[in-house]
Amino acid sequence: MNEKDLCPCGKQANYLDCCGRYIEGGVYPQDPEHLMRSRYTAFAKHKRNYLIKTWHPKTCPPMSMEELQAVTWLNLNVLAAKSGLKKATVEFEVSYQEGDETKSFTECSVFKKVKNRWVYFGEEAN
Repeated sequence: MNEKDLCPCGKQANYLDCCGRYIEGGVYPQDPEHLMRSRYTAFAKHKRNYLIKTWHPKTCPPMSMEELQAVTWLNLNVLAAKSGLKKATVEFEVSYQEGDETKSFTECSVFKKVKNRWVYFGEEAN
């Protein structure tokens, strides 16, 4: 498999067979970890519409293509995923490049179920 065809989410799978089926194919992730991985991939591939579609309407910020394109996402590592009936968390670490600087952060994201679909709600408060 060509490296450029690999999905950015880190699963060592072809993009269209992995997160691309959600982003390009209209299939909706059935669990929070797959949603989080597909959202990371959408950030990496600058898929603004998918990010908005999978963000809770109460917490979705305005987002420009210029903002998305200013960052190059380098790596995703999922550390833990805990799922309940209507709320879930996924803890992960990412690295990215912004300008000449390589940065990283760890986050515990909260996902909520809305109309029987998981959506990103925000970062878990400490």
